[in-house]
Amino acid sequence: MALPFLPGYSLNRNVGKEKFHKPQHWGFCNNVRMLMNEDKPGIGGELCLRQKRKPKYSAFLKEMGIDAPPWVAFDKQVLSFDAYLEDEVPEKSQENYRIRRYKIYFYLEDDTIQVNEPGVRNSGLPQGTFIRRHHIPLPPPDEDQFYTVYHFNINIDIVFYGWKFKIYDCDTFTKIVLKNMGVKLNAPGQCPEDPYLKMRREKLDFVKPLRPYESFGTLKQFLNYDRKVLRFFCLWDDSTSLFGDRRELILRYFLSDDTIEIREVLPHKSGWNAMPFLLQRGKLPKYGPPGVYQPGEITDRIVLNVYGGLVENRVDGYLLDKYKLGKVHQEFYKDSDLSIGTTINVWGRKVLLCDCDEFTKSYYKTEYGIENFTSIDCKPPPPPKIERKFPPYTGFGSEEDSLRSCIGLVPTPHRKNFRKWMEKDSYGYISNTLRFFAKLITHDCADVDRLFVISYFLSDDTLSVFEPIERNSGLTGGMFLKRIRVKRPGQEVFKSELSEYIKAEELYVGARVNVNGYLFLLLNADEYTLNYMEKHSDKFPMSSIELALQKLKKQESKSEELRNVFIAADDEQRKMVDYNTFRDILMTLTVGELTDHELITIARHYRVPEDAYEDVNVLIALAHERFKRNTFENFERLIANCVYQDRENKKVLPTKDIRRLCKSSRLPLTHDLLVSLLSKFEDSEGQINYESFFCALNWRINPVPELEPRSYLKERCEDEWLGMPSPIPVKYINYVKLLKEVFGLEDE
Repeated sequence: MALPFLPGYSLNRNVGKEKFHKPQHWGFCNNVRMLMNEDKPGIGGELCLRQKRKPKYSAFLKEMGIDAPPWVAFDKQVLSFDAYLEDEVPEKSQENYRIRRYKIYFYLEDDTIQVNEPGVRNSGLPQGTFIRRHHIPLPPPDEDQFYTVYHFNINIDIVFYGWKFKIYDCDTFTKIVLKNMGVKLNAPGQCPEDPYLKMRREKLDFVKPLRPYESFGTLKQFLNYDRKVLRFFCLWDDSTSLFGDRRELILRYFLSDDTIEIREVLPHKSGWNAMPFLLQRGKLPKYGPPGVYQPGEITDRIVLNVYGGLVENRVDGYLLDKYKLGKVHQEFYKDSDLSIGTTINVWGRKVLLCDCDEFTKSYYKTEYGIENFTSIDCKPPPPPKIERKFPPYTGFGSEEDSLRSCIGLVPTPHRKNFRKWMEKDSYGYISNTLRFFAKLITHDCADVDRLFVISYFLSDDTLSVFEPIERNSGLTGGMFLKRIRVKRPGQEVFKSELSEYIKAEELYVGARVNVNGYLFLLLNADEYTLNYMEKHSDKFPMSSIELALQKLKKQESKSEELRNVFIAADDEQRKMVDYNTFRDILMTLTVGELTDHELITIARHYRVPEDAYEDVNVLIALAHERFKRNTFENFERLIANCVYQDRENKKVLPTKDIRRLCKSSRLPLTHDLLVSLLSKFEDSEGQINYESFFCALNWRINPVPELEPRSYLKERCEDEWLGMPSPIPVKYINYVKLLKEVFGLEDE
């Protein structure tokens, strides 16, 4: 049976008798006691980790009169020591050891130590943190204890994990703290110089070529002129060479380093390859190309080799030649060499400076006092226009198709003006067709009285002629000329140029038009044609009222005679005459100064507005005709709506309410007809008796006789009654207004 464990007896034979074996979990229990802030000895009499690492500064703090724990009193206070280490370098003939400098930091709050190595340029060694911050134990046999502040001083050796550091100095704060703690400081020492670095520095100092020193002051120029660029617009005329051309360039001069960059401005579809630079940024020599130089021949400094002699330990060196013997001198373009009108040499290319930007002008004006900046035109002269000649028309096909076969190897169809066709094609009530009534001018008795309708289509400038069918005339009538473009008379048939065709501007009332050998006299035009020509009076001068009145003003001497004739023709003193009388008077007075179309323009301008619905019975008859055509019979509902709106039971409503009710009920009446009907039933207060109004419109209860066709007044042309199928342009003309505005004659 085993004996119980006794104090002082060790189960481990390798441990002395003064100690005994302690299980590992006892140490764990001691650390738990540390976390519980217990300062009593642990199990087995061992000190816990806090007791081992607790700084011994209690007496020092009491002397300083500080009543605080050390980790509070010494918070963020670090001692800094300068040290070096001799690092052996085996297997290298140039050096046996290196001197490596270090910084040792001691943190007073918890006695932790950190070792850093400052960075040395081009050392090739891993530098920075050499030993991270922690408690460093003392070297054996005291490895169970840690370094404190009392282990540090100046000019002593200290060992960290086998590395022997030599402390030779510290900072001022460290010296003050150590003196206050009672540490007697040694005299500071010196860090020995690394032999290899000393040898390397001596060699570099000896072979350094910059003696005597010569400065190149480019920094000031860079700081003053950085981002300041002069820009010139240039021209390189290479048209004299084979396949050469005139090339437009942009030259940029950088003031910061006197370099030049040239870019090329390529026009659209020029055929040249788009290169980013014609000349990359660099200094431009004045006399280029200068030739090929050997490497090292172009340099800023001249260096001489220094021979050390025939001694055993000779040292060869270099020396800067201040006389610069054998130096190749090159002249480069400066800002003073550039001006408008100057030709510069760009590696054998003659470039002319034509213009510059505003910044460049202000720079030269400030620096050099230049005022004249007259630009030179760098645009090439226009190339000579070569007239292309085509063979004459052969007579096969149309002229346009024959011409297309001469333009390309593969004939293509003639392209029509599609935009004009889309804008001028007929749509809705807009026909874009000019229609004229015409007669045939001929000496044949059978064709003298023939009338035609000439239609001109604005979409494609085509023309058609139609003859109205007249019974028992002995003529067939119908289509006289199908829709085609009509050539102007007197043109050569077989020629190289395209033929000219009749345009819309050539058509007006009274004009003579030759249509394929048939001569027509334009007698009249429809309402749409007259309105269109007056709207576009800039293209149709015969429809311009200003031009027509200017011709009439030339007869100012006959103004009194003209007024007397108008008054004599106005038997009823209504201050207006009919169109035929008006035409006869002006034609007799002007003696051919005015054309028929200009006369129609004046008559339309001074016409008397016609009341198309003079009689209320005519208006009601027209309304009944539209109601019958659309089978509209909802008059009782309309009266019921009016009764609902008539809250005061006055049997009348405002005209605007009746009009709104008719519009909302969609009465099949035009706007003009509805307004005319409402005006006939409206009283002096602007109100309408709705019962009488809708009862009059009720075609079932109050029918009215049907309208008889109106007889239109026919126009006389050239003193002959032609029996035209169209009415006259206007019915009555206000001659009083005409005399007042044209001649300034007031009504007597």
